[in-house]
Amino acid sequence: MKGLVCLLLLLETFVFVVQKQVDGGLNENEISQQLSSEDTRQNPPQTDILRSEASTDSQQYCHLCFPDIHAALRELTATVTEQKANIRELTATATEQKENNKELTATVTEQKENIRELTATVTEQKEINREQKEINRGLETRLRDAEQAAEQQTISLEELKKKNDDREIAFSAALMESGSGYIGPFTTDLTLTYRNVFTNIGNAYNPITGIFTAPLKGVYMFRISAFGIAPTQSSASIYKNEQRVVAAHDNQPQGDLSSSNGVVLLLEVGDVVYVRLWSGRRVFDNGNNHNTFSGFLLFPL
Repeated sequence: MKGLVCLLLLLETFVFVVQKQVDGGLNENEISQQLSSEDTRQNPPQTDILRSEASTDSQQYCHLCFPDIHAALRELTATVTEQKANIRELTATATEQKENNKELTATVTEQKENIRELTATVTEQKEINREQKEINRGLETRLRDAEQAAEQQTISLEELKKKNDDREIAFSAALMESGSGYIGPFTTDLTLTYRNVFTNIGNAYNPITGIFTAPLKGVYMFRISAFGIAPTQSSASIYKNEQRVVAAHDNQPQGDLSSSNGVVLLLEVGDVVYVRLWSGRRVFDNGNNHNTFSGFLLFPL
């Protein structure tokens, strides 16, 4: 019974000592006083004999246990000191971690700002791309319109060229294709056929009939030359439809006879122009092509 009381007393005293040691330390007198106080509290007065015996036994046990308690206190103090050091290290680590968190927060905030700027840049670029697409569509439309206009212009030029080709009218021809000889005299006027054709643009002159037929309304220029040998006179005239317009004439008693004449005529489509040899007259021709008939369109109307 006494041993149990002492053991309980020692345990309570140990807890008190540890607490005091943690709070600021405890000396032996305080320990003894604490033990006496705890003994009085745990063992109320019964008899003087029991109190005396308990006190004697408690002092004996306490004296036996003091060395172990001091060793435990030192070890506990060292442990507490180590824990305080660990706590300081943890506090420092936590403080450092807080600083790192602040830096990370600042970095995240900066990254968010960069993302906002990048988003704004992407949005701006999209708008630029949209505007560029609109410009490209406009350019493509203009290009198509230009191509269509160029195509129409090409067609117009081709049509104009064709019209101009149709308006390119000119011819020139001589009497004989080969050889030499006289033509005439005849008892009536004779339409001359100039068979040696040099030029016949537009094919308005017919070398079989000797007649030029106007394909377009316009102003035309015509010219003839007449050559003969005396004493027979040499005379030829330009006719429009059935009307004599101008004549080329020469009359000498001997030698060569040479004359020429020309005229500008306003012709309607279908009007004809030709050359007639006068009755009783003659012309001579050979490889030198002395007798010619020519004409061309000055300008259409």
